[in-house]
Amino acid sequence: MQKIYLIIIALFTLCSCNKLGILPDNIVQDKDAFASQGGVTAYFAGLYNRLPIEDFKYNMNDGYNQFNYILSINNLTGEMMNRNVGGATGSFTKYYADAYIIIRNANYFIQTLPGYAFNFNPNQVNHWLGEARFIRDFTYFELVKRYGGIPITTEVQYYPQESLEQLQLPRNSEQEVYDYIAKDLDSAILLMNPTSEQRGRANKYIAAALKSRAMLFAGSIAKYNTKNISDPNTGKQVQGIPATEAVRYFKASYEASKLVETGGYMLYRATANKEDNYYNLFFDVTASNKEVIFAKEYSDLNAVHSFDLFAIPNQMKGKDGYSSYMNPTLDYVELFDGLPRNADGTLKTIDATTGKYAYYDDRYAFFKNAEPRLLATVLMPGATFKGEVIDVRRGIYKGDISGGIGPFPGALPPYPNTTNPYANNPNMVPAVNSNNLPSPIVDLGNGQSLNAGGLSGTFNVPVGAGTISGFFQRKYLDQRKPVADVIVNKSFQPWIEMRYAEVLLNRAEADYELQAAGQTDANYQQDAFQCINDIRDRAGANLLASAADLNDINIIRNERRKELGFENKIWWDIKRWRTADAEIQNRVWMVLHPIYVAGNGKYIYDKRRYEGNQQYTFNPVWYYEPIPDAEITKNPKLVQNQ
Repeated sequence: MQKIYLIIIALFTLCSCNKLGILPDNIVQDKDAFASQGGVTAYFAGLYNRLPIEDFKYNMNDGYNQFNYILSINNLTGEMMNRNVGGATGSFTKYYADAYIIIRNANYFIQTLPGYAFNFNPNQVNHWLGEARFIRDFTYFELVKRYGGIPITTEVQYYPQESLEQLQLPRNSEQEVYDYIAKDLDSAILLMNPTSEQRGRANKYIAAALKSRAMLFAGSIAKYNTKNISDPNTGKQVQGIPATEAVRYFKASYEASKLVETGGYMLYRATANKEDNYYNLFFDVTASNKEVIFAKEYSDLNAVHSFDLFAIPNQMKGKDGYSSYMNPTLDYVELFDGLPRNADGTLKTIDATTGKYAYYDDRYAFFKNAEPRLLATVLMPGATFKGEVIDVRRGIYKGDISGGIGPFPGALPPYPNTTNPYANNPNMVPAVNSNNLPSPIVDLGNGQSLNAGGLSGTFNVPVGAGTISGFFQRKYLDQRKPVADVIVNKSFQPWIEMRYAEVLLNRAEADYELQAAGQTDANYQQDAFQCINDIRDRAGANLLASAADLNDINIIRNERRKELGFENKIWWDIKRWRTADAEIQNRVWMVLHPIYVAGNGKYIYDKRRYEGNQQYTFNPVWYYEPIPDAEITKNPKLVQNQ
């Protein structure tokens, strides 16, 4: 193992110093890297270590392998919110140069390994060549989904053997990049074996899953993008894909998804309890979990992260003091089935028949019939986690209730933003007073008292911050972790980058788009119906009665939001659908506050926009990120996005 790490350091630390993306000569003798399986394994370890996976250590400003997950891209989509993100900005990760380091090293491997093929059996060599292609294509996709067309390089560049003029490449068209990825992944699928050489490494079905994802993205750009920009020097369309290509890409996504199905993957159904089953899915990377296609694993001996530190409710925080940064919004929670609703479909916080707040026997009663997938994804007020009741309140109502409790300011549509809706109400003891002090303890009489804000919010104070939305993220939060281990760099749960549920959703969406385009070579509507109902059945959600009910693309899109929430996927979905600017326009996310009613010992729920008035607006220019200025300085042939 020591030799492996030494080779990785030599190959990947030293060569990363080269800013041009050119492989320096003689960093490590090829015989060290390619003469044995251990050397090849070491080379791949370096490639996978740099692979741009948007996991627990990815944030929207600083990119990959960061400590701070607080700035999750899920804050921009309405999935979640936290007090440290004040709104959408034009700040991007500027991920570019590091990608070409990976591409260069993959190219070098593909170019060099055949010269050492006599050391291995042919099947092994082919598999490795396919695996290097997968890594190269995964990285190209991370670039094209950000920038559109980028330079494609399939050969190792050398300096000074080649001039700077030769090394400076213009951008390929966006279509050329996606076509290259598709063709290269087809080669990878043919070359690779059906099983991975090690856990966390690729096989032919993982390559097919990547193709399913990438081609769906390409089809969406072809169909929904409206900004088409060409490089004036080459004439190539670097932003946008002709609409005539959409069907071809959707069909490629569909076919790749069908190929994944032949690999024995299936939705996780290990336990009969649907809530427990869905929660456990994200912690089980054993061979028995056939849903996991591609995962990044962590351990205290290898790589670590700090997700639990940031996501844990305030009442369970560890000695480092962080907590409550992953607060799902009510916008997200309302996507799910089983919440109490009035006859008109509105959330039953206000009883539509009386115009007054509806009473609930306890905090959790509001969610008792909720979709199991929701309860496994989001921690609700009053839920039990780690043997404790999640103690969340926005305050205590002490006034007369004989005529019911009327809505507080801002609690009725269109929910006008109100910064202090409870402060001037003499009947209300809010969780935090106007001086931003810790929540008061309220005397309820008969020797009973109650913390107005509970142990975990809703409050926002300098020490011991709690939820600001009323909720906490449960997905990926480790219920087995003792409080002593809720500290920096002490989380080891895996990140599931690809799973079969995503492939089914890709397939259903491609189905819908192909059926809408008049394609009749398969029963696409029926196939989409079966994919969606398979996911809903596992989730404990309401099933579609027939394929005819799948009559709106938003049914599939909302299923993606529910199923893939907090997995760093929805941001890219709303970008490829080109809906982000319409969805996120002066948007203040919705929250849900449980309030204890002293007069009857019950709870009311107050729906409103977040009192902190964090506004989010997506600028349409962000559909394509700007190429980093430093890269254009190095390569004047690169034209900037518009």
